[in-house]
Amino acid sequence: MANQEIARRRTFAIIAHPDAGKTSLTEKLLLFGGQIQVAGAVKSNKIKKTATSDWMDIEKQRGISVTTSVMEFDYHDYKINILDTPGHQDFAEDTYRTLTAVDSVIIVVDGAKGVETQTRKLMEVCRMRNTPVIIFVNKMDREAKDPFDLLDELEEELVINVRPLTWPIESGPRFKGVYNIYEQKLNLFQPSKQVVTEKVEVDIHTEDLDNHIGTPLAEKLRSELELIDGVYPEFSVDDYLKGELAPVFFGSALNNFGVQELLDCFVEIAPSPRPVQAEEREVQPEEPKFTGFVFKITANIDPNHRSCVAFCKVCSGKFTRNTPYLHVRHNKTMRFSSPTQFMAQRKTTVDEAWAGDIIGLPDNGTFKIGDTLTEGEMLHFKGLPSFSPEMFKYIENADPMKTKQLNKGIDQLMDEGVAQLFVNQFNGRKIIGTVGQLQFEVIQYRLENEYNAKCRWEPLSLYKACWIESDDPAELEAFKKRKYQYMAKDRDGRDVFLADSGYVLQMAQMDFKHIKFHFTSEF
Repeated sequence: MANQEIARRRTFAIIAHPDAGKTSLTEKLLLFGGQIQVAGAVKSNKIKKTATSDWMDIEKQRGISVTTSVMEFDYHDYKINILDTPGHQDFAEDTYRTLTAVDSVIIVVDGAKGVETQTRKLMEVCRMRNTPVIIFVNKMDREAKDPFDLLDELEEELVINVRPLTWPIESGPRFKGVYNIYEQKLNLFQPSKQVVTEKVEVDIHTEDLDNHIGTPLAEKLRSELELIDGVYPEFSVDDYLKGELAPVFFGSALNNFGVQELLDCFVEIAPSPRPVQAEEREVQPEEPKFTGFVFKITANIDPNHRSCVAFCKVCSGKFTRNTPYLHVRHNKTMRFSSPTQFMAQRKTTVDEAWAGDIIGLPDNGTFKIGDTLTEGEMLHFKGLPSFSPEMFKYIENADPMKTKQLNKGIDQLMDEGVAQLFVNQFNGRKIIGTVGQLQFEVIQYRLENEYNAKCRWEPLSLYKACWIESDDPAELEAFKKRKYQYMAKDRDGRDVFLADSGYVLQMAQMDFKHIKFHFTSEF
């Protein structure tokens, strides 16, 4: 029973550059799961309908995702957990952490623009973890690059072998559909956001194909399919599961075209929950005892309650409601009376969850990103670092009457991992460090709208924040004295050196040989 439940789980992240149409793809996948009645993420002056997964006001206004949202649904015999990640590079850290909680990834690529910087960076994280990857080339109903050029670009930029499992017949206004190589069926394109197109079983070597798409396109398709068989390796599920081969699908998510082929193939070949590496040992999903780790914390999913939710990935065994579990960092037992599963902002209470599932646990400040829950074993899951920020500003209270609200807001948003907080040891001022400018705007907006607190930013010119440690206490003390103005503490009380230029950092590394300078918080 337990093994059957685990085998039917599919947990994956969708990653993409902001313009690749990831939102439309997520919407259509949920449509197949029977979770939403209206397809399409429509953004116009008349209809204010945004993606189901973009539930924050700022996401609806900007038309971007700024936080990972979790959605689960049933499809045929499978239980599917989708983690829709922010595409914007300023929120890359949220996406990196999400990738630690999934077993596979779908990368969405724009057919006209090809591979973009953000996608390249995220692919590096997938490669580090050997995460299986499927690529969906989107927007084929618009003018797109030649499909063979796109495949070359995918191989070169993402450093992975590819194998097309569907093949487009033209693009833009001439787009006729895709041929499903995996199922050997032809899908004819009808531009419609509401209707799922019909599949036609066609023997491509007969005139039947000519009747459907015309002789010139039929001849072209036959020669291209022959070329694919000659140039690209046979599709091997084993190579895909090792993260060495990426199947490629073509379609138009907005028009609900090519998405079902992707989903049908995905549930069949994608991995069920995989083993997770802890510091002490490797945890197998089939183990009877429950283990899980918190990879994300979100404040104010329900604005009426000001509550935080910790998202926990179940790594092994079965999680049961109201059962006592050990919170490893605090070394104390906790019970959860209302664990939830999510459909973006809508949530339902669950009684049990199996390895591979993502559950939301109510959090009143007890959780931090990376915390482990077990049935008693002292385990520590790794791979959830904070990266050294690249932009810094002082945060000041713009309304002295709301100091308490501001402090609570900053604490909860930092728990979420939106940005990092440092306290300067020289003047006691709070410094916020982020990866990009947009994060400052999101923090200011959320403080105002969710906590009723106003802040203002003051510029601060810094090059890098690095965590420092040393086996030589005297040298560490001497360094801290000399750099007193540039020393800060992070939220865990660790020493952080705020270097104001690359040259200063280089000189510090040369002058103090026994001090280690770390650029991620996990060391």
